[in-house]
Amino acid sequence: MSTATEPAQPGAGIGRAAPFFAGIWLFFLVPPLTDAWADRDELRGVLGIAATLVFASVYLSLWLGTGDGRRMRGRPGLPRALAHLGVLTALGVAMVALIGTSGAASSPFIAVNAVMVLPVRRAAPVVAALVVADMVLFQVTDSRSPTELVFAVLAASVAVLGVRTIVSRNHQLLQVQEENARLAVDHERSRFARDLHDILGHSLTVITVKAELAGRLLQSDSPEATDRARAEVADLERLSRDALADVRRAVTGYRDVTLPAELTRARMVLEAAGIDAVLPGSVDDVPTEARELFAWTVREGVTNVVRHSRARTCEVRLSAAGAEVRDDGEGGGPSPGGPGSGLLGLRERAGAIGATVVTQRLSPGFSLQVVLG
Repeated sequence: MSTATEPAQPGAGIGRAAPFFAGIWLFFLVPPLTDAWADRDELRGVLGIAATLVFASVYLSLWLGTGDGRRMRGRPGLPRALAHLGVLTALGVAMVALIGTSGAASSPFIAVNAVMVLPVRRAAPVVAALVVADMVLFQVTDSRSPTELVFAVLAASVAVLGVRTIVSRNHQLLQVQEENARLAVDHERSRFARDLHDILGHSLTVITVKAELAGRLLQSDSPEATDRARAEVADLERLSRDALADVRRAVTGYRDVTLPAELTRARMVLEAAGIDAVLPGSVDDVPTEARELFAWTVREGVTNVVRHSRARTCEVRLSAAGAEVRDDGEGGGPSPGGPGSGLLGLRERAGAIGATVVTQRLSPGFSLQVVLG
């Protein structure tokens, strides 16, 4: 038995690798940790070591939550994001106070997490504030130039912003692909339902008409009526088998609808319903690309004539420009309440090749026409 697998999520690979890559950058916390270790005999050294280790843990906690890539596509709520940044900032300040300027190595990590958890318009001021704070710190303490640290803060922020943008756009692309796939499935489901309706609607109409005719014939005692009833019952069996075959073809995705076959069926069903059939002798004038559409037109039109019109005559007209099914009945259309799903399906088929479906009430009668564009 095969096991279904879920499609890979965009950013999932980046998300799974994120903790690993984030952990590599903790190498830059080695200098402040080394400075604190040098003063391990004093309380400030011990507290500096603890502050640095806790800072690294809090920093990694955000990245450990990106294992499925979802955190990199969405951001936590603002209160949670501010709380996370507040803890990191407090630990960073503690590192500077306990260890000295080397504790400012926490700045790039704070900037990176700000970009991770905040929108750009909120993260940018945080990054700018960190840059200013580092420059002031190094100016006040007369330490080395802050250029390297400032560059690290800005470079890390831009890099993470780029990663977030790529993952976000990949996620949007996946959403579009999923929506297209869903629409394709819906379209195919509608097509199948439409074809099944057309196939069964026509076949069951023919079977119903022939069953009624056989029932009336069986009420007569004449040998001719009995023989005709047997023939109609035999036709019922054949039609039911044909309907089953049509359904099977529809299920397997094939459309075995041909114009000559539909004209033959039309003559048979109209005669069974007691309606005179006026049908074309050939289909030579019909363009090849329009024959399937015209076949569905004949099927839908004749089915509606038998169901609704109470007509005495039904005529099918074919030309290079269109197909028409007209009757001289009471002018009944597909249904009293509006077009049926068969007519809607015919409009969809016609629209696919640039044709138009025209319905018209006559005096008397009704006309269903498909005109090529």
